Amino acid sequence: MRRSRSGNHDDPTLVAAEREGAIELQIHVGVLVAHAPETDPDQLQTFATQVAEDTVDELASATEVTWRFYLEDASNLPDHDQRRPSEFLDHATHQMVEGPYDLIVVVTDVPLVSSKEQFVPGLASPLSRVAIVSTENLRSAPRNEPRRSLEDDAVRWNTATLVVHLVGHVLGARHRDADGGVMEPFRFDPERRAVPPIDADIERDLHRIAAELSAAEARPRGPIERFAFHVASAARNPGQILQALGNSRAPLLPLSLPKLSTAALAPTLVIVFSAESWDVGFHMTNVTAALFAAVSVLTAALYLLFVQNLTFPRKRHQIVTEHTALVNVTVFFVLLLAMVGLFGLVWTIILVIELVVFPPNLMSNWPSLEEPAVGFVDLVRTGAFISTVGVLSGALAGGLESRVIISHLALFPDRP
Repeated sequence: MRRSRSGNHDDPTLVAAEREGAIELQIHVGVLVAHAPETDPDQLQTFATQVAEDTVDELASATEVTWRFYLEDASNLPDHDQRRPSEFLDHATHQMVEGPYDLIVVVTDVPLVSSKEQFVPGLASPLSRVAIVSTENLRSAPRNEPRRSLEDDAVRWNTATLVVHLVGHVLGARHRDADGGVMEPFRFDPERRAVPPIDADIERDLHRIAAELSAAEARPRGPIERFAFHVASAARNPGQILQALGNSRAPLLPLSLPKLSTAALAPTLVIVFSAESWDVGFHMTNVTAALFAAVSVLTAALYLLFVQNLTFPRKRHQIVTEHTALVNVTVFFVLLLAMVGLFGLVWTIILVIELVVFPPNLMSNWPSLEEPAVGFVDLVRTGAFISTVGVLSGALAGGLESRVIISHLALFPDRP
């Protein structure tokens, strides 16, 4: 929430809907239409405008602040393929800074899939303050019935309900099962002709959180100031980052990236049978091995962050907002935990090879060993050293097959 500075707020032709609240503060929402080829953008923009008009009253009533929805130019997608919501993040975060906007609602007509590869009508990211709505799912009809049109009342009011539901998630509201309000788990109701009310308890929470939406912003003069602003933003909002990380399952990410895992594991299967690697591992101290592993994991995460260009928005701006900084910090920690998970995966495999495949007395006969006894700690340390090399090679050679999977696992839940 912010009082308007120079930007699109000064152009009344962009206002799709507005409702004055009892409090002077304002929430500016950018509405972005992303349409498939051959889709009439004017029709989808008209529908998005109607949805904004249907939702603004309920949101203003619940939060008691002024809400304004601004319709931006439509974006033409290259194909009709299904998309993850994070594929819209780059454009959304760019427009959020350009607007400037406090929230972004993206309306698209291509299928939307969750991280579990399930088709969903919409998803929201409280951390990035972006909500994605797909009319593809909302227009579907029962078997042997014609596909619903955008003019259908059921499509109109279910979309409006979904938008209020997702904005509620952005403002911190959680699901309330079977209470008849807008925050119960969303389902398409063909008889719906109005937006359900927001529960009174949720109204108090939304009012409180809406008053905290005044995101800090900075105009960093260089990378050091930009880094300092990201650190300060993370220090002010540790709970949001920890919640996103808890939902991300980041340490399991290497299992979803076979190219990265293969690039990390392949060289270690060769190195583990090399006498030189065992010499280094046995003569390395535990502290040195631990530091080498920590630095390598951190280096791999930073390398992927910058080489894969995973920060938002990807187009550099003079202004950096706090919620954009929180998105970048979260994505970095997701990468860091993913590299820890990759290290653990490779380490486990190497340790199994050491304990099961290698003859128990083989290492004891090596002339480079000062003591013939080879203990379990020696095997663990050597396995850690070899695994560290694997993590570095995985990041450098394998990389990420899909940039969007990182931001999706970090920012978007699995259901509306």
